[in-house]
Amino acid sequence: METEPFQGFANPVIPTADEIRSWAMDPEAPAPEGRQWDLLLAEDELMSTWLALAGDPLCPKRSFALHVLYIYSSSAVRTKYRVHSLKRLEKLLTAAEEIGDDYVQLWRGNTRALMSRPKLFQYDDWCNGGLVYRPRRLRAAD
Repeated sequence: METEPFQGFANPVIPTADEIRSWAMDPEAPAPEGRQWDLLLAEDELMSTWLALAGDPLCPKRSFALHVLYIYSSSAVRTKYRVHSLKRLEKLLTAAEEIGDDYVQLWRGNTRALMSRPKLFQYDDWCNGGLVYRPRRLRAAD
C-alpha cells in the first residue's frame, strides 16, 4: 500500500495519532528539531498508536515506536504510577498480548519484570533506547 508523504506536524509538541502514523510510515520524514521529542510522545492518548506501529514490521520507524513504549512503561513504574496509571499500563500490556511481534513481546516481558522489580531500571536502557537497540530479556529475579 502506497502512503502519502508526511506533510508535517501542526504542533510537534502535541501531535495527533494520525500525524504520528503518517510520520512513522514515511521513511524520509525526519523527527522534529529539538531535544527529547521522544519523551513528549509517551502520552496515554498516543500509546495504542505507538503499540500498533511497534508491532508493524513494515513501519520504517518501528524501533522509534518501541522506544516510546519503553519510555512510557518505565515512567509509569518509576513514578509509582502517578504519571501513567497502573490501570492504563495494564491495559496496554493486555493489548500487546494480541500482537505477535517478538520485539513487542520482549517489551511486554521487560515491563512486567520492571513492575515486579523497579530496581531493574537503568536510564540508558529504558529512556535512551538501550533495550531497543541491544534487545535482551530482563528477569525480575536477576
